[in-house]
Amino acid sequence: MRQLIYVIVGFFLTSFSSSAQSDVCESAGAQVIALGGAVTEMIYALGEEDRIVGVDVTSTVPSDTSKLPKLGYYRSVGAEGLLSLGPDMIIADPDAGPPEALGQVSSVGVCIRKVGRGGSAQAVLDRVNQIASALNIPEKGKELRVELAAEFDDAENLVALKKKSQPAPKILFLLSAKDGAPVAAGQDTDANAIIELAGGINAVSGFTGYKPLSSEVAASSAADYILMMSHVVQGSGGKEAILSLPQLQLTPAGKNGNLISMDGLLLLGFGPRTPAAIKSLTQQIF
Repeated sequence: MRQLIYVIVGFFLTSFSSSAQSDVCESAGAQVIALGGAVTEMIYALGEEDRIVGVDVTSTVPSDTSKLPKLGYYRSVGAEGLLSLGPDMIIADPDAGPPEALGQVSSVGVCIRKVGRGGSAQAVLDRVNQIASALNIPEKGKELRVELAAEFDDAENLVALKKKSQPAPKILFLLSAKDGAPVAAGQDTDANAIIELAGGINAVSGFTGYKPLSSEVAASSAADYILMMSHVVQGSGGKEAILSLPQLQLTPAGKNGNLISMDGLLLLGFGPRTPAAIKSLTQQIF
């Protein structure tokens, strides 16, 4: 039933997106720049990678992306670099920018489509709708939505099964931990969303976004696991260095050495691999 709802909602969203933007980008999409790793992954999952003429540096999956021209970080691209690749369309993460650069590109006739934010299974399916609509491949979009909806159902069933035999563990996500100053994820973050999708509970609450983790908040969090992106663990001196931080030694996770590191794009990208990310995190925290 949930899968059917996903597909029905997807049909209406695709129809709306096409009618709302077809006048702006009717003939666009032959040469596409993808800004944002999840956007690039989605285009590949739709089988339209031959249209891509350039990507940003967060676009590392699949491995074939290494052969494509790189345009810097998606939040700080330059108009000149974008235009040098001759795109007729840019499909971008919602935080891609700066606005001035994208405005310059749009002013010379390049179509710009920004996908919606992540944060849920439905958000991923909405992104399929939006990108498939932009590329005018409705049938491929429908096929991928059905496939991903089934994968999300499988992930949800796994979470339900695990929660039958064990209380939901408390997870403390750290965005960074350099210089002994860990920064934790609160509500309204992709980290909070993936924790909840995997059946966990965000160990900290009472704030939105990301904030420095004080000793008081760390102690009260009673976190069972610390969750971080792999490259952040490496950049912060490794697992042992992180676990030795005074704030984290106040948590069960720190005392027991329970630190989980996962690829950042997999964990927080909210792209076609998100069902796999949910399953992987679920297996590790239960």
